[in-house]
Amino acid sequence: MQLAPLLPILYRFLQPSFPNCLWSGDRNSKAIALTFDDGPHPQYTPEVLAVLDRYQIKASFFWLGACVNRSPDVAKSVCDRGHWIGLHGYDHRSFPLLSPIQLRESLEKTQAAIYSACNLLPEQVRDVRPPNGLFTPQTLKLFLQWNYRPVMWSVVPVDWSRPGATTVVQRVLNQVQNGSIIVLHDGAYGGQDVAATIEILIPQLLQKGYQFVSVDTLWQQAKINQLN
Repeated sequence: MQLAPLLPILYRFLQPSFPNCLWSGDRNSKAIALTFDDGPHPQYTPEVLAVLDRYQIKASFFWLGACVNRSPDVAKSVCDRGHWIGLHGYDHRSFPLLSPIQLRESLEKTQAAIYSACNLLPEQVRDVRPPNGLFTPQTLKLFLQWNYRPVMWSVVPVDWSRPGATTVVQRVLNQVQNGSIIVLHDGAYGGQDVAATIEILIPQLLQKGYQFVSVDTLWQQAKINQLN
């Protein structure tokens, strides 16, 4: 059974139950966020950066602390370009399987790795995306208690299963709408194809009038919309 078409439907049901998560941006705005999970990777992340540089686009990267420690120079090159950085846990273990102490340690170890590589203070890296998108109400309660911001997604082309760049691009184009948060992977699973994918995808999205912004910009828009 194809998973990709079912995920947007599943998340539509989940979204009202977890309103403190960022699932998407403003539906009245052409601003969308391109996000990458599981990096940084010594080969795939620089390939992604080359494409983003060419189109002068800012993206958001959700990092594994272990990968930051393995490739600190790559992490620094992402930060130096002004991309937005978030947390994906230290080693991709599912958050609901961790005790509160283990979860906090996983996030803080990742922040420490990012500080060491990029000189970004922990309070500058507060966005968290759970590995595999798995969380519980208790997980979210802890995030809010510890002053982290949970970030999910609205466009999931399942690129980690490597269906090929053309298929991933088509899945994104079928799902994308105003405010979309698109999730791709620049790590060990899916990273092999990610640069080729965004090389095709970005110009098509630009042609449709979409503007690429960071996850932080979407949070700011959400805050403004709440006030209005």
